[in-house]
Amino acid sequence: MHENCRETTMTDDKTLRMQQLVSELNEASEAYYNGQTERMTDYEWDARFDELKRLEMETGTTLPDSPTQKVSEDNITGQKEEHEFAALSLAKTKKTDELVKWAEGRPIWISWKLDGLTLVVTYDKGQLTKVVTRGNGHIGTNITHLASAIAGIPQTIDYQRHLVIRGEAVISYDDFERFLMESGEDYANPRNLASGSLTLKDVDEVRQRHIQWIPFTLVYIDEPSRSLFDESPLKSWGQRMEWLDSHGFRTVERRSIESPSHDTVEECIASFTQKVTSRQNPFPVDGLVICYDDTDYAQTGSVTGHHATRAGLAFKWQDEAASTILQEIEWSCAASTISPVAIFQPVELEGTTVRRASLCNISECERLGLGGPGTGISVIKANKIIPKVIAVTQSVGTFSVPSECPVCHAPAKVSVSETSGTKTLHCTNAECPAKQLKKLARFVSKEGMNIDGISEQTLSKFINMGWISEYADIYDLRSHILELSRMEGFGEKSASNIMRSIDKSREVEAHRLLYALNIPLCGLDVCKRLLSAYPLAELVSMAVPTSGGSPSGPAVSPLGATAPEDVFAHISGIGPEKSAQFVLWFRDEHNLARYHRLLEKLTVTTPDVSPSGDKCAGLTFVITGDVHHYKNRNELKAYIESQGGKVASAVSGSTSFLINNDVTSTSGKNKKAKELNIPIISEDEFMATYNQ
Repeated sequence: MHENCRETTMTDDKTLRMQQLVSELNEASEAYYNGQTERMTDYEWDARFDELKRLEMETGTTLPDSPTQKVSEDNITGQKEEHEFAALSLAKTKKTDELVKWAEGRPIWISWKLDGLTLVVTYDKGQLTKVVTRGNGHIGTNITHLASAIAGIPQTIDYQRHLVIRGEAVISYDDFERFLMESGEDYANPRNLASGSLTLKDVDEVRQRHIQWIPFTLVYIDEPSRSLFDESPLKSWGQRMEWLDSHGFRTVERRSIESPSHDTVEECIASFTQKVTSRQNPFPVDGLVICYDDTDYAQTGSVTGHHATRAGLAFKWQDEAASTILQEIEWSCAASTISPVAIFQPVELEGTTVRRASLCNISECERLGLGGPGTGISVIKANKIIPKVIAVTQSVGTFSVPSECPVCHAPAKVSVSETSGTKTLHCTNAECPAKQLKKLARFVSKEGMNIDGISEQTLSKFINMGWISEYADIYDLRSHILELSRMEGFGEKSASNIMRSIDKSREVEAHRLLYALNIPLCGLDVCKRLLSAYPLAELVSMAVPTSGGSPSGPAVSPLGATAPEDVFAHISGIGPEKSAQFVLWFRDEHNLARYHRLLEKLTVTTPDVSPSGDKCAGLTFVITGDVHHYKNRNELKAYIESQGGKVASAVSGSTSFLINNDVTSTSGKNKKAKELNIPIISEDEFMATYNQ
């Protein structure tokens, strides 16, 4: 009887733990898929999910709401739509051997597991008919009205039958950082921003988030034109993806393995991992996806716990955790937020020494149960990149929030987000120098003023030292060279190199200067387009008619003081929105004053872009595919333009030649060129005729 009671107690304990895990996992999943504050890290979620699966196997019981039996759901409001084909989730593993076993020796593909929001896109008779979120895998939310604001979803395609594609809506790391800098809003990561953005109703507001949709599988296609595919329908996953590429879609990066073995799979995973750790991949990912090339075979598996067993398998990296001791919490002010950063005793993670990790916000510190100095913590590099505190092993002292900004010492205020409930700390001083950190980082970047040796971390130190508060201050850093040479991590040589780089940047091309100013929506291409229409001084005087375009004196705009915000909208590729942002930036008196102070330190040049020859005069080229003789397509483009030619991005009736080293390719550009009787030439043929 006693033994039975003990077994019953153990079962009850396991059931209670399962109930707790189900509740925690479902809460975290709902927050993750709906743009709310993070409830737990991926590392914690995976650990709890694995524990729940183990308990379900031990007890033979599955609770009704268990996440092991359902697809995580986005709850975006709007018109609900049933999926034509269920969007089931994939089973996961962290072991290479399990991938090899799953592959069964059959040809497979490995691609990124993009970390965004899955959207199912449908076309009929060449027209986009609907865009639906994954929802619960069976019913999603129709967001077709936002399609024009999401890059990568064309409104029309060159295919007249029924087509269903599944892809991921993602935001690049660069666009995420730029949005935070320009908007002052607070999101934990790009995926969080993408999810929150798709709840918006304003199409223009969504467009400013720079969401990109990347197809990762062709779900359904009516049998395509047989002449393109050796008179056989598309049975190969790789062939299906190539078909999407040929019709203008930008599909997920992938690699094929004909004979999967431990070595071949390990090598492929290592290749993808290296791109993650070296930050070559611009988009957030949370693993890899493995699928069979044989799409018929992939459909023969069973469905277990909302996983189609042969539809694919997700691989997630093993996160290497290390225990250490918290030394201090550094509060760092950047953009509009004062963020806590954990400084701890150094640990080795993924082959590097890690000493600090962002704690995101006050809510995350409270969730972890963080104490003060001496607190024991566990740290990982999430997805091989970002140092992250995942747990408190022993809390010591009390976690406290500062009452003032660490940089300007103005009062600091705790804000609570109405949508996510996240607590964040903000400096109340609108002119706080630290709020310029992200902008200063873009200013010194390679694309901007190209000042070597000054990282974002170095800029933060200079700001905290009181040396920099605006762009022009960078050119006065020489007055601090002695102090800089004595700072930890610098020295005389490093300080001297920084000064040399600063002096070199004093002569700058106009488009780089414009880009460095951090004018919203003005990337390098926009800056070049503006300057192709007007000189820099004239652009500024047109934006601010009563102001000079240079410190030497005012220039009067021919448009007068009432020049409209869309004054530059007529320039190709600009439009009213970009024009307005440019005009409004220069009409801000603080921006204009800083701009003039900066000009006093610089010599602005306008490179001569007039042709040096006429070998391509009167001709328009389109370049596609890889090049071999030139370093890249941009170098080939530069040569054509130097010889009086033009380079367009798409094939049209005005195209003279399509340059493609694969002249027999079935790509969309080749197909269009053939339809219009436009010659397709190789790089060798181009050089023989136009580069002698």
